Amino acid sequence: MKFNQNREEVEKLPVDFLGFIFYPKSKRFVGENTEPGLFNSAKTKVAVFVDENAFEILGLTKNLGFEFVQLHGKENPKTCLLLKDQGLKVIKAFNLSEKFQFEKLREYETTVDYFLFDTKTELPGGSGKKFNWEILEKYQGTVPFFLSGGIGPEDAEAIKKLQHPRLFGIDLNSGFEDEPGVKNVGKLKEFITRITM
Repeated sequence: MKFNQNREEVEKLPVDFLGFIFYPKSKRFVGENTEPGLFNSAKTKVAVFVDENAFEILGLTKNLGFEFVQLHGKENPKTCLLLKDQGLKVIKAFNLSEKFQFEKLREYETTVDYFLFDTKTELPGGSGKKFNWEILEKYQGTVPFFLSGGIGPEDAEAIKKLQHPRLFGIDLNSGFEDEPGVKNVGKLKEFITRITM
């Protein structure tokens, strides 16, 4: 029951979203047989997928009461719009590098609710590494975004200095874990305190 207990502890903090990984190759995969009550969260729950069939996503999110999906694969705008039209809020992740072409985001602007900008890696999933945040200055779109990729407790001051008008939220993952899927509540609490001061 450690995941359930950890979730409940995290929920006591001023966080808005809780992510649950439904990608079987991830070391944070919630599994086929999850702990009872794991998804009984009062926070906004985000189901994370990588190149999953849209109808599988719809079935799972409906059965488990998810309102948000986060897509980390090669999902096209048509897939995103299908999910959005079914009432889901869609976060589409893109891995950024110095060569990233922000023009490719235009076709997603009417099909998603948020972008998530992560570090470019060879395989899906977190790398624990940051990308050059100066790249964000090239993003001139209208869709708000989450910042992700290698963020740790030491980054609070640098994030506070980011002035991008579309920065909506911060995705905190491996830099705040004791083990895959188990957050260090003390680190989270300290970071939230520093970033909101």
